[in-house]
Amino acid sequence: MIMWRSVESWCALWMHRHRSTINFAFLVVAYIFYLLVGAGIFSAVELPYEKELRDELKAIRRDFLSNHTCVSDAHLDNLLARALEASNYGVSVLGNNNTSHNWDFVSSLFFASTVLTTTGYGHTVPLSDEGKGFCIFFSLLGIPVTLFFLSTCVERLVNLLSRRPVSYFHRRWAMSKSRLALIHATVLAIIIAVLFIFIPSWIFVNLEKKWNFLDSLYFCFISLTTIGLGDYVPGETHSKGASPHPHLYRLAITVYLLLGLVCVLVVMETCCELPQMRRFRQRFYQENQLAETADHISPPDPQMVITSVSEQAETLRHNGTSIPYIPPSGSATCGVKAGTTHK
Repeated sequence: MIMWRSVESWCALWMHRHRSTINFAFLVVAYIFYLLVGAGIFSAVELPYEKELRDELKAIRRDFLSNHTCVSDAHLDNLLARALEASNYGVSVLGNNNTSHNWDFVSSLFFASTVLTTTGYGHTVPLSDEGKGFCIFFSLLGIPVTLFFLSTCVERLVNLLSRRPVSYFHRRWAMSKSRLALIHATVLAIIIAVLFIFIPSWIFVNLEKKWNFLDSLYFCFISLTTIGLGDYVPGETHSKGASPHPHLYRLAITVYLLLGLVCVLVVMETCCELPQMRRFRQRFYQENQLAETADHISPPDPQMVITSVSEQAETLRHNGTSIPYIPPSGSATCGVKAGTTHK
């Protein structure tokens, strides 16, 4: 019995000392499980559609060869292979009678923005060896600069849109700062989602005739999260004749993607700074990381405390409310003793 208690106490002590490591191991297992579940769901949902599309293409190919006996199977394969290869480079065999190009200045600007923000739709890629080499050099220098630029913009916006409002309403309403920060992050996320996902989705539905609302919502989310699958790209399925200003349309999309990405990063940074998220992350930190985090937390500035108290006193004075004076316990004791001595 004594042996069992000693083993049990040793196990409890070991788990307490290695609690962050155990939590991290559970996190890794949970992430792998989530990844496997996602893969299984994607496979179960998409595989039947893939088989249906394959059968449809085989039937179309068979009907074409039977109706055009002058075309051999090998020649059709060569044509389709070349057409698919060109399509992978952003050149389509459909509608080539128009005068639009994938590498005019505005389209190149859109491509450069998707490269530097690592969105990378993949619908337009460099064709030449010189272009591929320059893309490597351009990305090698541009992506770190873009990350630095985005982090600077996000830091300024987080300070303006998150930290200052939370501090102001915390002093104004005397509400718990953690609760107030959670409410602010929720409201900010809803506003950004409406302005940069739902409203643009409705706009794309009206501009892209082949898109429904789900397609537009899917494009906005995939783009602003820098996933960039490339299956939906504005202007590619857009009717060229229906748009009087295709270059302005592409330029507006470029500006939208950059601004939307910054706003999404602001929301993510605001959520990461929540006290609830900080406490949750500390469950997975090692002990030395916790010590370093504690060292970086500076004590409250006395000047800020004095300023806050003086502001409250000024507010009460402005409202005509007097603040009762309550002497410290030491002063009260001295006063009593002094009165006793006087008597």
